[in-house]
Amino acid sequence: QVQLVESGGGLVQAGGSLRLSCAASGRTFSNYVLGWFRQAPGKEREFVAAVSRGGGSTYYADSAKGRFTISRDNAKNTVYLQMNSLKPEDTAVYYCAASRGVDYTRKDLSIYEYWGQGTQVTVSS
Repeated sequence: QVQLVESGGGLVQAGGSLRLSCAASGRTFSNYVLGWFRQAPGKEREFVAAVSRGGGSTYYADSAKGRFTISRDNAKNTVYLQMNSLKPEDTAVYYCAASRGVDYTRKDLSIYEYWGQGTQVTVSS
């Protein structure tokens, strides 16, 4: 069992930055691929980014490439999402998730067994 708690969301103007954090407790953190997803009102939850178990490899949705950076600190049991050049269309609830698998390039939600409660990100124009 893994418990995930996100933080760092908030209200920011377009062009600004936010860093989301997700702290994990429970089983060995480094045994999990970690991902960030988001869900805007009226839309399905979508993949944003993922990082491999060791942190050396990352994968991004097209919408996040060049603006967002996912990273992890296995010593602190924490995964981060640095978001720069934010746009109003980035407004959503952001969730971190953990997968016992090894494939960090899959975007489907079904491979992630554990989820946080989400943190709201609102980008004003």
